[in-house]
Amino acid sequence: MRTTYLAKAGQVDRQWLLIDAQGQTLGRLASEIATLLRGKHKPTFTPNVDTGDHVIVINADKVVVTGNKAQQKLYYHHTGYAGGLKSISYERLMEKKPEQIIYLAVKGMLPHNRLGRAMIKKLRVYAGAEHDHAAQQPKNWEIRS
Repeated sequence: MRTTYLAKAGQVDRQWLLIDAQGQTLGRLASEIATLLRGKHKPTFTPNVDTGDHVIVINADKVVVTGNKAQQKLYYHHTGYAGGLKSISYERLMEKKPEQIIYLAVKGMLPHNRLGRAMIKKLRVYAGAEHDHAAQQPKNWEIRS
């Protein structure tokens, strides 16, 4: 009789992966990052265990969107007060916090529960080409086009 392999939290082998976002399309990049954070690229993937890797994204300010999304796309958040719905356009958010754009796109593609909150903590996004994780010796990860 065959048994299905189920990973346990202590048995997960995590790697550090480096992704260059320069010239990449936002949605395609975010779905690839979400796959890496969940661990779906590994043969040991288990849906109810965080089996994913740590992901470092550089050049977040050079990510592109197609069509008129740069002018029309809006990001919403609520302050918690009555009538406190705020919105900011893609262009304005790209000027202020370009790393937030990738972070929000990936967060929406992860599970919306405590497992997803644990996975998003393994994502580090930087606007420029410099990052603080040289000691972890991240491997370059090529995005499939």
